[in-house]
Amino acid sequence: MIKHLEQNPRDTSVKRFRKKKPRRVSNKAKALAFVLLVLGTLIALFFLETRHSKVQAWFFSKEAAKFTWRTEEGASKNIRFPAFGPSDVRLGYVRIPEWTAMLSKKGYVVEQQARWSQELIKIADMGFFPIYREKAQAGICIRDRQDEEILCTMLPKRIYPDFEAIPPVLVTMLTFIENRQILEHPSPYYNPAVEWKRLAQAIMGKVLSPFTGERSISGGSTLATQLEKYRHSPKGYTDSAKEKLRQMLSASFRAYLSGELTEKSRRRIICDYINSIPLAAIPGYGEVNGLGDGLWAWYGMDFDTVNRLLRHSDERSISEDELASVGEAIKACLSLFLALRRPSAYLVSHKENLGELTDSYLRILSAQGAIAPGMRDAALKAGLSFRQRAPFSYPLDIVEQKSANMLRSRLMADMGEDRLYDLDRVDVSVATTLDMEAQKKVTDILMKLKDPAFLKKNGLKRSKALQRGDPAEVVYSFSLYEHVDEGNVLRVQTNSYGGPFNIDEQTKLDLGSSAKLRVLVHYLDVIEKLHKKCRGLPASELKKHANDPNLDPLGSWVAKTVLALPTIAPEAVLERALERKYSASSGERFFTGGGMHSFANYRKADGNRVMSVRDAFAGSVNLVFVRMMRDIVYHYIHERYGITPAKIDQLDSSERKRLLTFFADREGTAYIRQFYSRHNSKSTEESRKLILQGIFPTPVRVSVIHRYLSPEEPFEAFADSVKKQLPASRLEESYLRSLYEKYGPDRFSLSDIGYLAHVHPLELWLVRYLGTNSEATLSQVIEQSVEQRQEVYRWLFKTKSRRKQNSRIRNIMELEAFAEIHREWKRLGYPFDYLSPSYASALGSSGDRPDALADLIGIVLNDGVFYPRVRFNTIHFAKGTPFETRLVKSPSPGTPVISPEVAKAALSALVKVVEQGTAASLANAQLLADGTRIVIGGKTGTGDHRYKTFGSSGALISSRVVNRAATFVFFLGKRHFGVVTAFVPGAEAANYEFTSSLPVAILKMIIPEIQGLL
Repeated sequence: MIKHLEQNPRDTSVKRFRKKKPRRVSNKAKALAFVLLVLGTLIALFFLETRHSKVQAWFFSKEAAKFTWRTEEGASKNIRFPAFGPSDVRLGYVRIPEWTAMLSKKGYVVEQQARWSQELIKIADMGFFPIYREKAQAGICIRDRQDEEILCTMLPKRIYPDFEAIPPVLVTMLTFIENRQILEHPSPYYNPAVEWKRLAQAIMGKVLSPFTGERSISGGSTLATQLEKYRHSPKGYTDSAKEKLRQMLSASFRAYLSGELTEKSRRRIICDYINSIPLAAIPGYGEVNGLGDGLWAWYGMDFDTVNRLLRHSDERSISEDELASVGEAIKACLSLFLALRRPSAYLVSHKENLGELTDSYLRILSAQGAIAPGMRDAALKAGLSFRQRAPFSYPLDIVEQKSANMLRSRLMADMGEDRLYDLDRVDVSVATTLDMEAQKKVTDILMKLKDPAFLKKNGLKRSKALQRGDPAEVVYSFSLYEHVDEGNVLRVQTNSYGGPFNIDEQTKLDLGSSAKLRVLVHYLDVIEKLHKKCRGLPASELKKHANDPNLDPLGSWVAKTVLALPTIAPEAVLERALERKYSASSGERFFTGGGMHSFANYRKADGNRVMSVRDAFAGSVNLVFVRMMRDIVYHYIHERYGITPAKIDQLDSSERKRLLTFFADREGTAYIRQFYSRHNSKSTEESRKLILQGIFPTPVRVSVIHRYLSPEEPFEAFADSVKKQLPASRLEESYLRSLYEKYGPDRFSLSDIGYLAHVHPLELWLVRYLGTNSEATLSQVIEQSVEQRQEVYRWLFKTKSRRKQNSRIRNIMELEAFAEIHREWKRLGYPFDYLSPSYASALGSSGDRPDALADLIGIVLNDGVFYPRVRFNTIHFAKGTPFETRLVKSPSPGTPVISPEVAKAALSALVKVVEQGTAASLANAQLLADGTRIVIGGKTGTGDHRYKTFGSSGALISSRVVNRAATFVFFLGKRHFGVVTAFVPGAEAANYEFTSSLPVAILKMIIPEIQGLL
């Protein structure tokens, strides 16, 4: 057969026995098999990884170990600050660069700052949240120079220190609701940032939502990713898949910071979550974070009591009464866990929904065995008793409270913050220059001054110091500074006021004769500058100045002195200036401040004396300083015009015209401001009625006003309006028509219209302008009224009476002189942008601040150099975080504002005030308990601030007391200086009589208590 087949190979009738060849597998089939094998392997590995997380643990822990930072000297270039995130904003990390820049302008330098590893910088630049172990509590902490705590606002206030402190039932409820696998997962490498099953369900639900119409998709968030979300995501939201991915990856890195094993990290996540959950904001307290603060703020429940009840909630022997309390605690805690989903809705606007949701979860938890039926039933019976307000308070005594308020207010200003509320939540530690031991002693004395028995014991009640008034209503304040390398550091600042208001820094007071210190220093400075000017002049020039017919009193005196003693030293000139004589007579009237004024001395007997500047300063004699101020004013006028007010007729015509134009513009602007405040936001008709109420209406006046304000008004409307304003008059139509035509538009100038109407022409112009420009601002009105302001004062340029012109020119000259004086006073620390252009400023009429006076005496004590006030040595932001920034106050070189010679001369005058003047009662306080003798000097001042009303004849019509104050600005020894003030605000001040001897007596009581500082 074989042979047959070989011969007939195509014969199919015979069965073949030839061996078959193997079938070949195609390349495509091989590739597909390989892909399926790889895919199957990857899927197997993926599912294996989701159960064990070993690869994640290896990768994330390896990378997280590289996310390091260290703190080094100086400012850092390799550091990144967050730009958003509720926690980062609240703790101030976002604004550290801004605050650093602001504080650097105030003399602070970055002493230390964090340096990031390149890996930490890289991951931050990729958009991840900075990976580090975050603080459970943070807030402002203020300590004094001895490191004694003044204030520490660690928030949240009520937290669990670790996982073991949390009652197990809380952990059971939380994990059941939010993240069941976090503790139950058997793998020690488990990544708590991802719960794969829930994530898959969330993704599938999102994909199918367009088809199913389901809008509410359950999220795949774990506790770890929720922490990232409400701490660091913009506004605490997840607004995209990209944001969710950032949260998951950041949480994963953070979970493996301690290594591959995550059991401790998972427990820490639960603890951090419970301690930090955001629970909306409640009035009086503000934002609430953490379960502990939430229980107290929203339900008024004590955190420790709740924990005691819940720790024993698994015990079977719980009494019926205690079971009710346990149920109430369980329901409150569970409700807050659930409220996190929609805090504002559940805790503020729809509280009833929160109760229903909590009850439903109680039943589910019980059905799943998470809580016992007895506790479930007790919790279901309990209600949720919401608070309406939750007062926020610090456990501080009165001294610490005052110190904290003062320091926080100043720090807030330095950092550019608007609210103490925000400052208290910033993660910052502050070391202050304050001495709390001395602060407490001084505050104790000031508070005792409100006790009549204490006043009587110390000889102050009904004494010359406090003659009349209830001592309990007097506010006392005290500040003490010490000069060191950094500047003038604050050692004590306190007051007896019940609120946070800082009398020394936040009020404008009439401090009376304390202003004489500014006048004295300014006077000596002018004398020294004139001496420098005269010292290089030839005798012929000196004779010309000495005999100047236009009489600059100070320049003439210095020229005569140098002419007589060509080599006289500056110190000697200043000593002679202190011995220069002035009359103290009160019989002269002075043209100042736009009119004639009289002044009086405190002691009438001084009116018969001619005395030296030094003696007048020690005795605080008013008229001497009024005349000194006049000399200073005349000096500046002479410097500018070469004449004094007595020689105004010698001014050339161009100068006269310039000064009169300036007067018209200034006076007109003042009226425009007044009229704008009266008529702004009113219609033309309302303004017309307001104007007519201020005059006696006659047909002519009413017609003039109507025709000017409504020039296009038809005759019929005009006639009706006039008749309404003059109902008792019989006005014929022909007469009204004649008025209508006579006083029509452009018939009279603006000045003539004002004269005819008996109304200030600028008021009429303003009302007419606002009628067509109702939205105009004051600055726009002033800008548009330039021509009108000059027009209404045109009579002043044409008048034949030079007396009227001279009066106004003199006003402007004085204004310009006081502008120069104000510039000099500002250089010496005067705190306000305006100085009353009157000789009365020498007696305190322009007001002052106690702290500004302290600055001035600090200048005198420090040889004429101004040093900034320093309250904080160090400001340490974000300690223990990658954003750590420590700033220190750098030594200040100071700013010379007067010469050492002027300072020395002024210092000698201040010493005489204590040795022989108004503060002589302090003379025996110079000897300290250890036998050390210190030099004391200062200046007293008493201010009786009143609003006075005068009639057209100049007679006083009424006088209303605004406040009363007495102060003593002082120095103690070579380095310490300060100010003590007594103050009564408001109309009650009329019931008080006290003098500057009151603050002097207070300082005498304080000195023994602060000897340790001196």
